Formats: sequence, structure tokens, C-alpha cells
Amino acid sequence: MKTHFSFSALFLLMINLCFAQQKTYCNPINIDYGYTPFKVFSSQGKHRATADPVIVNFKKELYLFSTNQEGYWHSDDMLHWKFIYRKFLRDDKYTHDLNAPAVWAMKDTLYVYGSTWESDFPIWKSTNPKKDDWKIAVDTLKVGAWDPAFHYDEDKNKLYLYWGSSNEWPLLGTEVKVKNLQSEGYVKPILRLKPEDHGWERFGEYNDNVFLQPFVEGAWVTKHNGKYYMQYGAPATEFSGYADGVYVSKNPLEGYEYQQHNPFSYKPGGFARGAGHGATFQDNYGNYWHVSTIFISVKNNFERRLGIWPAGFDKDDVMYSNTAYGDYPTFIPEYAQGKDFTKGLFTGWMLLNYQKPVAASSTLGGYQSNFAVDEDIKTYWSAKTGNSGEWFQTDLGEISTINAVQINYADQDAEFMGKTLGKMHQYKIYSSNDGKNWKVLIDKSKNTTDVPHDYVELEKPAKARYLKMENLKMPTGKFALSGFRVFGKGAGEKPAKVENFVPLRADPKKFGERRSIWMKWKQNQNADGYMIYFGKTPDKLYGSIMVYGKNEYFFTGADRTDAYYFQIEAFNNNGISERSEIFKSE
Repeated sequence: MKTHFSFSALFLLMINLCFAQQKTYCNPINIDYGYTPFKVFSSQGKHRATADPVIVNFKKELYLFSTNQEGYWHSDDMLHWKFIYRKFLRDDKYTHDLNAPAVWAMKDTLYVYGSTWESDFPIWKSTNPKKDDWKIAVDTLKVGAWDPAFHYDEDKNKLYLYWGSSNEWPLLGTEVKVKNLQSEGYVKPILRLKPEDHGWERFGEYNDNVFLQPFVEGAWVTKHNGKYYMQYGAPATEFSGYADGVYVSKNPLEGYEYQQHNPFSYKPGGFARGAGHGATFQDNYGNYWHVSTIFISVKNNFERRLGIWPAGFDKDDVMYSNTAYGDYPTFIPEYAQGKDFTKGLFTGWMLLNYQKPVAASSTLGGYQSNFAVDEDIKTYWSAKTGNSGEWFQTDLGEISTINAVQINYADQDAEFMGKTLGKMHQYKIYSSNDGKNWKVLIDKSKNTTDVPHDYVELEKPAKARYLKMENLKMPTGKFALSGFRVFGKGAGEKPAKVENFVPLRADPKKFGERRSIWMKWKQNQNADGYMIYFGKTPDKLYGSIMVYGKNEYFFTGADRTDAYYFQIEAFNNNGISERSEIFKSE
């Protein structure tokens, strides 16, 4: 029998083989984020925005929902996300679609519910959410809930609802009957913030701008070994220190106690900052991950993105999330098997072009070209136009090994509001050893998708000193980049071990602000930056803080009464130093 194999089939096979070879992703995750639907939020420029993510593993497929997206995504590998357009609201009085949505799997059905304080929002259900195939399970949830989260306890066949977003009221909880999906009205307070004890719960970018009380929100419950882990976000979504903490109880509606190791999801430094208001889920291999909100907050406080971090429970049932080098290339679930999630899933590919020389085809006003390599997602370079032919060039300083490139577009003079479909970015990236002779390294000239944080892992590592990105097509606005990030290994030496590291803190027997700890160390001349690890026991240094270009850090996230342990390492484009000894701060 003769077999026919068309050219198109061969082309698709080649694409699939190429996808299969990609083993990593990079935060912020690369999905087609919608633009803010609110005019009042666009007065300083239209921009992409989402937050408050939920990922649920349903029938071996990951489903991602987040704020104001007029639909949702699904993926089987946590790398390639397919968007399904769907509006869940039935009432035109709302501008947004789903705000901080609740999503949960119960038996053979996936359920969705959006934020409201009124009895005006249905609970939707689907047994086939890979398509726009939804039905109303309950016309209105009578209790009403803002920032809702449902937890289905499979062991007990019981359903619980948690909600709240306030700087006055605690998170609340109630049981919802499985048969009719309604609460009988018995509501219990679950937890409230204690910023007088927990430094990281204080309001403000550095937990010291306390003109407002902090906000508690983003409830999410994970059950593990018979215990309920109540996760919550604080102190506010527009700050680098936006984090998730956790309380633990043996009862789903009462008796929650603050976990000693908090916040469990925290990322105040680096390019993609903030790790609050999220959800914890398991991949198809049984490993845990935590998806959360990353802040930008330039054109509006609610300009945000999403990040996914390795997470889990250690041998002592302590819940953790590893954000160290969390915005560098990280292994996807398929290639994370057998690895220690407490140590992270970072590939070891370093950032090659931090603060290195750059050049550009043009520059719009004060949006200078060096802003694309300063590791600050809030700053960006913009060309004068969005025309084909505008370009950006980065010099790695030496011929280096390149494994991956992440292109983070910024929104400059964007024209859209709400969800847009059928838009695309197209570009080419060229490489050179001398800045004169160029060859194509990455060709996205025929790309048909919207890739605002495009991440390309090379099939084979390349050698080059210079990279040049040529714009071919923008979905809207100017050609602008908040981060043109090149990952791999340089040809030089990694930094030496950090010396003279000292954490300074008020004596517990004297008056002082013990929620803050000042750390100093000897400047390492070969370091681009430093990673500080911290925890409350020397064997659980799960917290991390990335610091670029400085030899000090003022940590304002400490719990007042507890001792802390710290360790530090230096890094550059060539690698990571040996860690320092562990220092205790009483």
C-alpha cells in the first residue's frame, strides 16, 4: 500500500518536533494578554493587563483563568497555551468579564465563578472546556463573593467557598452544598492580617509606605496530608513585595495557624517582581507549582502579568514556592521530573547582557535604549515608530554561548482596549561576532500569534557577541522593549564567594524595628548581582531576594518575633559563586 505524505504535513511535523525540543519557559509567561477594558485605567496609556490567576488541572489538561480576559487558556505542557474566547457575564452593567475568577474541578466537571458582591452572577460548568462548551450550573450564587475561591474536598465530597479583598475585613469562608451549589449562610472568619508582627504584610513598595492599611485577598486552599493550607495575598497588588502567605489547619473553616515559614511565595527583586494572589496546582506528574501575579504598575497600578514558580511541601509538610532565578529559564514539568523542587528548576543559563552596550535605530523621547537591558520591567526603550525596519542591538561584551532569548515588549501608544484576537508580532534576530557580518539566529517573520513576552529556546546553542532584533510587525503602537534578555554562558570566570556578609537587626532586648533587617557585604567586582536566601531554620532557606549592582539590601519583610537565617551568593554572565556560610539574625 502506497503512503502519501504531503509537504504541509511534513511542515507541521517539523514544527511539532521543534516544540518538543523546548524544555524551558521564562517568566513572565508568554500568553496573549488582553488590554485593560477600563477607560479610567487607560488615561496614562492603553496597556495589557491581567492578574489574580488560577490554574486547575482537569483531565490532564491545565486550564488558566485570570482577570478581565474574556476567555481562558489551556495547555498540556505549561509552555504552549491555547486561548478560548468566552464571555461569562450576562449583564452589560459590568465592563470587565471575569474579575479574580474562581475555578475548580469537581468530579467530571470544571466550574467557573466571577467576583461580585451581589446575587447576579451564575456558576458555569463544562465537561469539555477545551471548547467553548459551557452551561449554567446555578443561575445565581446567593451569598455573592469578591475574589472567590472554591475548594472541593474529594475525600469528604464537600465544597467550600472562601472570599474577601479588603484592608478592613478578614477573609471569609462557608460550606457550599454539593447538590445545589448554595451556601446555607453560615459564614466564618478565616484570617486577617497582622502587619504589627509580619513585616511583609505592611503596606507599600518597601513595606513602609503605611498611609493605608494593607489588603488581604486572593484566598486559595490546597489540601495536603489531611491538612488545609489557606493561601492569601498581601499587602497590595501594585508593589514588588506582593506575596502569598499561608495558614494551616486540620479543619477547612476554622483553626488556621500562621505557618512559621512565610511568605511562602515572594519575589521582590529581579526583572519580574511580585508573586502574590495566586493558586497552587499539580502538573501531570504530581509535582506542585504556584501561579501568581507579577506587577508592572507604570501606566496604571493594575498593569500586571503572570508568573509560574516551582512549589511543593517538604518532608515536614512546610509549604514553599521557589522563586530564586524565577525569571530566568526554568524547566517545564516534563523535564523537571526527578529534580528537587526545593532547590528550584533553574537551568543555569545566565543573563548575558545586563547593562551591556546597546544601539537602536531610533529613540522616542526619554525612553532610552539602555532601559531594555537594566533588568527593570517598569522601564523600557521605545523606537520612534512601530514600522518594519526599526531595530535594537545588544553587545554581550565577548563571544558567548547563547541558549535562549526572551523578548519583552512594552506598550507604547497602544490603541486597543479589552481582548484582541488575530494580532501578531513578527521579527528577526541576527547574530554576529564582529558587529559587521550578520546571520539570522531567530526568524519569526511568518509568526501569526500575539507574543508579548516571547521566549525562544534555541534548538542548538549558538556562539555570538552581538544580537540585533529587527522589527517586522507590531500588533499596535511603537516598537518598544522592557527587556531584551539573552541567556547562556559567557567565556569568563564566575564571581568569587561573597565576603563580609552581615545582617544587621535591632536587639530583641532593646527597642527597635525588628521587622526590618539591613544586610551589607563587600562589593564583588566581578558580580552583576547577588541572590540572598533566607528562612527561619538553616535547612529551610526557601525565601529569596535578587539584588543587582548593589552591596546592600534593606529587608522589610521579617516577622517581628522570629530569628532568621541568611545566605548569599554572587552571579554574573559566567555563572554563580559558591554560597556563603549561613548567618543567624536574632
